[in-house]
Amino acid sequence: MLYSINVIRGGSIVGALSFFVWSLPAAIPAYGLAVGVSKIDDRLPAPVYALLSGLNSATVGVVALAAVQLSGKAITDKLTRVLVFFGGAAGMLYNALWYFPVLMVVAGIATVVWDFKWLHRPARRIKNLVPRHRQEASRAEEGAVEPTEMQDVSQPSSARETSSDFTTRRAASQGKKEEAGGAGQPKAATPASTPAELDMAHTHAFSWVLGVAIIAGFLATFIAIMVLRGTLRSPPRAFSVFANLYLAGTIIFGGGPVLIPLLREYVVAQGWVSTRDFLLGLALIQAFPGPNFNFAVYLGALAVGGSGTNSATGAVIGYVAIFFPGLVLHTGTMGIWRQVRRYRAVTSCLRGVNAAAVGLIYAAVYRLWEMGYLSEGAPTGQSLGKDPWWLVITATAFVGGMWFNVDPPVAILLGGVMGMVWYGVVTS
Repeated sequence: MLYSINVIRGGSIVGALSFFVWSLPAAIPAYGLAVGVSKIDDRLPAPVYALLSGLNSATVGVVALAAVQLSGKAITDKLTRVLVFFGGAAGMLYNALWYFPVLMVVAGIATVVWDFKWLHRPARRIKNLVPRHRQEASRAEEGAVEPTEMQDVSQPSSARETSSDFTTRRAASQGKKEEAGGAGQPKAATPASTPAELDMAHTHAFSWVLGVAIIAGFLATFIAIMVLRGTLRSPPRAFSVFANLYLAGTIIFGGGPVLIPLLREYVVAQGWVSTRDFLLGLALIQAFPGPNFNFAVYLGALAVGGSGTNSATGAVIGYVAIFFPGLVLHTGTMGIWRQVRRYRAVTSCLRGVNAAAVGLIYAAVYRLWEMGYLSEGAPTGQSLGKDPWWLVITATAFVGGMWFNVDPPVAILLGGVMGMVWYGVVTS
């Protein structure tokens, strides 16, 4: 949003500068965090595991709150409510690189089919196959209500015509009075343009031709990268990380929490980053300023470790791969949106995609819950349900943010403190 406003008001250069000012203050600390985490031993002291488990528990609460808040915006009718549930349930049941994009595409198609009522006629035909005695029973019930409803509209046609004629004559007489009253008076000067029109005259708008060219160029590069990703047998680690994060940055739809299940599948499942480091970074990134997408900077720096690529290069790869697709597509869309938004199918499709993407956040909550409890016996993570204290921390973070306006950084730090309290009680 910040980038778009500055591009419209000040042009591309101003928009780019505002984006860097907004994102870099958090990207640089994210890289520093990755450097520090990469030097941590695989085995940690027990108090550290308790601290991390508390941070993870609070993070689950923060992400769950984000899911609920985004649901309030994504759910506009019964269909989007079903699609949010569909995205969450389907995301919990299966994981694959191709799976999440397919879910969002299916949800987009479903909204188009529903809004254009393409299945309503077949549904009526199926409904007509209901046994006749059920139809007769329903008609009898409807017939009992019809007389009451008809009484309200049983006015004679002559009365309706009289009322209509009176309204017409009254409007005509008023029009004549207005013409007579304003015949000898000067007419008010009509303003040349409204304030909104004057304000739009100073904006930097893209033409739809340029918008189409930008999107077409991006799609060409995206297809080329995905083809190389699928055909190269032993690609360099740096390219694989870039391709996976580039794919995540392209298909992401929604806020930062939507990115969590994608990054986990595209980075952790590949064995490039451990579950412990993923959870630790996810918890601490919530306390950083700027966009949560900088989590990809942290993951990129860690993912290239041991492959001969410098961690700083990995951080740049993560930064470019996660932000570049969105910036380019957003810039191109600014040029064509005035033309495209006229088509109802486009807005319907986006509505469904957004609902499914929000549902995936609930799937992320479940995944984080199932691997958030770290201990000496399970350094790779296990379910937070092993101890009710972690549920208390999760609920505290959720309730604090929901009803007491506790900021996510404060909630997560409080979770770490509560994790240390748990350790003190257990070991005493």
